[in-house]
Amino acid sequence: MQTPNLRHQLERGELIVAPGVFDMMSVLVANRVGFDAVYASGYWLTASYLGLPDAGLATYTDMLNRVSAVCEHAQSPVIADADTGYGGLLNVRHTVRGFERAGVAAIQIEDQEFPKQCGHVGTRRVIPTPDMVDKIHLALDTRTDDNMLLIARTDARSGLGFEEALERGSAYAEAGADIVFLEALDSESEMQLACQQVDAWMMANMAEGGATPMLNASTLQRLGYDLAIFPAISALSAMAAVEQALHDLKVKGAGAGTGQARFNFEDMCDLLGFDEVRAFESKWVARGAYDSTEK
Repeated sequence: MQTPNLRHQLERGELIVAPGVFDMMSVLVANRVGFDAVYASGYWLTASYLGLPDAGLATYTDMLNRVSAVCEHAQSPVIADADTGYGGLLNVRHTVRGFERAGVAAIQIEDQEFPKQCGHVGTRRVIPTPDMVDKIHLALDTRTDDNMLLIARTDARSGLGFEEALERGSAYAEAGADIVFLEALDSESEMQLACQQVDAWMMANMAEGGATPMLNASTLQRLGYDLAIFPAISALSAMAAVEQALHDLKVKGAGAGTGQARFNFEDMCDLLGFDEVRAFESKWVARGAYDSTEK
């Protein structure tokens, strides 16, 4: 399990880049490559687990189970998408408690109405600012460890405009949110202005196909961001590879050896921990530890 030291990393002042993980295999690969944090995306965990759109269809229990598994396997801090907190204030308290027990380093709660919609698909309806401020106060009061950071996200940009999103971001920072996330900003100038005016650590969402410009880490740091998530990079890359491999199999009647890159099977076994299984069997099974026959 990862250790929740995201606060310490942010205090160093260097941009944290967190790739999205969508299943346990992508978590293991992220461990192998090495990142300062990973992002457990509601969109992609819902897609991989249920094959459903990010439209409030996954329940708190669904997501807690998946986030818990990510935290168990990740070797770096896990930033977890908790949507709206799955309802009202009582739900938010329950969600914060559950995600903190799971071991997340940061929990992201947004100001959309429940059920929510994907942040880059259409116009989202948001709750009044005072209601979201109440959620922030409650979340901060509920957590038992200040090292579990609260990310407050606003989706006001698409329906109510940039100024409203900026005002909400400032209000959420004033309410005590550790990190503020203005979703779906549509230009570098908006992104820079948000970082200049909101008094909190700032998070950028580099979602391929979304409204926000796709920028590299150095540009994001120059604009003033402290944390950048790339939620779709793993899933979209994996889906493209799977589709190509299956297409080759159907058209060419062949699997391996078609020229497309494959992850090495032995490497996969290593990632999954088969060496540990073999060591266990060598120590215990060979000694007949499973032999319960009475003598």
